[in-house]
Amino acid sequence: MIAQDVLNWKKEKVGSIELDPKIFGRAFSKELLHEVVKWQLASRRQGTHMTKTKGLVRGGGKKPFKQKGTGGARQGSSRSILMPGGGTAFGPQPRSYAYSLPKKVRKVALSVALSYLVKEGRFVVLNDIDSTGKTKDMHSKLVGLGLKKAFIVDDVLKLSVARASRNLAKFKYADVTGLNVYDLLRYDNLIVSHNAIAKMAARCNIEG
Repeated sequence: MIAQDVLNWKKEKVGSIELDPKIFGRAFSKELLHEVVKWQLASRRQGTHMTKTKGLVRGGGKKPFKQKGTGGARQGSSRSILMPGGGTAFGPQPRSYAYSLPKKVRKVALSVALSYLVKEGRFVVLNDIDSTGKTKDMHSKLVGLGLKKAFIVDDVLKLSVARASRNLAKFKYADVTGLNVYDLLRYDNLIVSHNAIAKMAARCNIEG
């Protein structure tokens, strides 16, 4: 088992917790993390890009110029892809970039990311994550821990903490269901509540 200190907001040790090495002690895999982050970002793409085909361009009912005698190629419509302002051939159309990734791969990658943060000393466990609901108060608590950019994960979403942290550009608050590889790697540190550890281990459990 991996021993991890439990702190309070004053950065004082108030206890300790044992972390399962099967979840929080996995070997680092850059390739696996890259694959999962790529999958996450692909799923987030809107895919709303679109160009007009000649059937969507306005006008074009009248032949733009006579068939013969112009010295140029004949044209039957100003909406042709050959005409300025006409349609586009084989242009991008709305589509989804999402693709499937095995659940086992996603769970292992989440475990690898957590293990990396634990090994690097960027994994902070608090006995409780609470707030008065004021952004200034929340910011002072986080600065008191010596953190500048962190992902905060709680066992359940608390309205007061969510309200206090939503205007902090370099901090993100979520419950265990919002835990993901991209945000774990995006932020410098991970702050978790003592009660969230068991739920995080359950999310990474390959057998579950």
